[in-house]
Amino acid sequence: MALSRVPAGVVASFAGHRVAGLPFFAPETVTTDHGGPYKSHAVVDAQRVLGCNILPARTLRPQDKAACERAFGALRSLLFEQLPGYTGVDVADRGADPEADAVLTMAQMERLLAEWVVRVWQNRALGEHAPAWGPGEEHSPNTLFAAAMNQGGFALQIPRPELYYELLPAHYVMIHSQRGVKIGGLWYGRSCPALKPCEGKLSDRGGRHKGKWVIRSDRRDRRAVFFQDPVDPSAWHVLRWNGLPPEGEIPAFSDKTAEELLREARASGLSPQSDADLLPVLLKLLGGLVPAAQWPTQLDKKEKKSRAREAAQGDQAASDRHGPVPAAAGRAEDSHGEVVPLHWPKQAAQASDALDAERRRRREQAVPQRPAPPGSLGDRLRSTSLLLLPEEDEQ
Repeated sequence: MALSRVPAGVVASFAGHRVAGLPFFAPETVTTDHGGPYKSHAVVDAQRVLGCNILPARTLRPQDKAACERAFGALRSLLFEQLPGYTGVDVADRGADPEADAVLTMAQMERLLAEWVVRVWQNRALGEHAPAWGPGEEHSPNTLFAAAMNQGGFALQIPRPELYYELLPAHYVMIHSQRGVKIGGLWYGRSCPALKPCEGKLSDRGGRHKGKWVIRSDRRDRRAVFFQDPVDPSAWHVLRWNGLPPEGEIPAFSDKTAEELLREARASGLSPQSDADLLPVLLKLLGGLVPAAQWPTQLDKKEKKSRAREAAQGDQAASDRHGPVPAAAGRAEDSHGEVVPLHWPKQAAQASDALDAERRRRREQAVPQRPAPPGSLGDRLRSTSLLLLPEEDEQ
């Protein structure tokens, strides 16, 4: 509840169960442009689950989504143009050094935008856009919202706990008896007991994916995928990646890093017998083994953005599943007390710790017992010395 400041416990007690995310309402129709993300299978499946309809706007007709275009225009003229580092829609509007003036973090920008919506946007006078039933009256979005609530009431739709998993991208695969399921080139769930009854069997699904099982994955965090229990549809099982060590915690890595991991393994000629052989390559990519050429001073702007974005995506994926993450579990607080995600230097430190844990596990597996320490150099000289006194008899 980052913006509304409503405690999650209050919403959970109202709903009777732990909610999947923020309370929201499902719109009946969503008008979009012809961007690629709006035509993806993930968006189509999400609108089908939520019961929404996607209505594409006409080409080069911004008036089909006039409310959205007007909101963005007002946001630019009333807020963004007043901030330091504003670049503008034209290079003539930019300052001398806008990148040096941009000092707001993502958490600070989110707080500023939320305060602007509450104090300015919701309280501004509509002027000529006032409703027809109130001629001559001054109205704002807050007064119109109150009038709508008095007329039709308000029904809060709280999402079910399993809705988070239902909105994730689906993969239709078969379950291997020894390796689990293969998602995006990686194997998951080898030791999960929930997959044992389904190994080597066909599901009851028909149609295009007849006989296959549905596995959901979050592209922001590829450490685990999710499997819906065929007996209890409300139960979801977490299938960990087979390459994760039993101890230590590997930082979250995205779908892009997983593709880079497989590409790096093929380039090095690695033919792993199990996904555990890919772990050193993953730790190297995550920053556990950073050469001098890739130190922070040598990274370009694009690489820094990529590492920071991956860390933020992993934190957001964990927050969507388990709620807000405390500061001691991978997050920190700034000078204003706001919780902000740690960026890639912290992620590199976590990868280094995970690399040490993996090396420790291999040493303990090779040498189960601690060997006896060797004797000192003086012990051998004293044992062969002619001046050594014999030990006293027990009598």
